[in-house]
Parts: sequence; C-alpha cells; structure tokens
Amino acid sequence: MKKLILALVFVLAVNPVFSKGIDISYDEGIYHIVLSGEKIKKRIKFVSSETLLSNREAHLSSRSVLTVNAGFFDPDNGKTISYIVTDRNTAADPIFNEGIIYNPVLSKYLDKILNRTEFRVVECNNKYRYEIVPHKDNVDFECNIITSAQAGPMILPELRLEEEFFVVKDENGNVIRESASVLHKTARTIIGIKDGDAHILIITKENPMDLYEVQALCKKLGFERAMAFDGGSSTSMNYKKNIEVVSDSGAGRLLKSFMIIQK
Repeated sequence: MKKLILALVFVLAVNPVFSKGIDISYDEGIYHIVLSGEKIKKRIKFVSSETLLSNREAHLSSRSVLTVNAGFFDPDNGKTISYIVTDRNTAADPIFNEGIIYNPVLSKYLDKILNRTEFRVVECNNKYRYEIVPHKDNVDFECNIITSAQAGPMILPELRLEEEFFVVKDENGNVIRESASVLHKTARTIIGIKDGDAHILIITKENPMDLYEVQALCKKLGFERAMAFDGGSSTSMNYKKNIEVVSDSGAGRLLKSFMIIQK
C-alpha cells in the first residue's frame, strides 16, 4: 500500500491534476491547490457539522469534488471556536461555546479570539471575490458574505500572532503561551489569494513547518494575502476518490468545519 501511495504522489508531482478550475500539484510534501476562474467562486461552500466528522466523511456525505479542513473547534465539547458562514447565514458561532466564554484565561482575550482572521467569498453586484481579513472587518457597501470560515492567524501581509491570541509574551518579550503550535513545525492547511485566485497549501507531516517558514513560502509563491486554517492533526484533504491526506492514522481526526468545492 505504501508503494502504491508513493507511486501516486510521484505521478502527481510529474503530472498535476486539472479539473474544472481546480489544479493540484505536489512537491516535497506539499500539495498546492489553485482554484482559478470565476465559476469556481460560486462552488465554494464552508460548512459546519452538528457532530464531529472526519474529512473523508464530510467529503463523501457532501459529494464534493474537493474537501479540506477549515476552522478551529473545542475537542472537549465539540463546539466551534471559529465563525462559519454558509449560504449567507452564520452556521457556527463561538460566542455560544461556554468553553471559551467561561474559561478564566480565554475570556480575558475574547476580543482577540473572536476577531481572528477569516477567508470570505463575497458577492458585490453579482460579481464574486475572495477576502482574507479579520472577522470584524466590514464588507463594502452593497456587498454580502456568501460563505466564510474563520481560523487564523493571518500570515500575509503580516503575521498576527499576538493580535489573534496565538502567542502571549511577558513584559520581557518571552513567549509564555502558544496556541495551535504556531512556533513549532507541524502539518498545516493554508489558504491564500493571488491575482484573484484562491490557493490552498496542504503542508503534510512529510514537510512540517512553523508559521514563519509558511510565511516565507507564501511570499515566495507571490501570495498577496494568506492565513492558516486549523492544522497539525486536523490537516486533511480529499479530492474526488483520487487523493486523500490525513495526519492521523485511519480516516483521520474528527473535525467540525470544512471547505468544500461542489460539483
């Protein structure tokens, strides 16, 4: 089985996958997915599940072409830590997660947590575009958020580790708290914008990176804006029946929210 997977990766690296606005290439442990063109924008949907699901289960149940993991969630109670908007409506709201609201540490930083960066598909006068902005940033006049997923931190144009409560430092500048392993090498799910197209990086455990290394990679690739989705053991990707990435054994970690590309 391992030889078969390695053979598939080799073929993918030599012959990238192309499918109706979805281009996938692989190099040195990183899948680079490009969502190009205008039609693909209308096929993107962020969804939140009532119960935790593996990426594979979400992929099969939604019958999507492509599924990747999205926002953060609380593994203790299964509730969201990230805002999710589906079909113009809020589908997941962290303000209803008592694990955040009543936590004596997290509640002190609630404004930072609730304003973490999100990826949006925005409609303006029947035209669609992508945005990567803090959650509380308003949309332009006569524009609407069609679907979005919050996670963070923002990576480009600047890395917002302290502003989004992923890193806390003492008065001497020493790190006293770190979330989401942002300073350590791990698998990552990254989304960026370049020339109006969306780019997704699935950085596997074969080539783990900290977020400073991710930022350098995003700059090298020419991304104008970029942010992180949940990573580490949550890093997951399914494309049709051809490609699957999981960081845990078996079907992978159970997750709360997903980015799907509809047929």
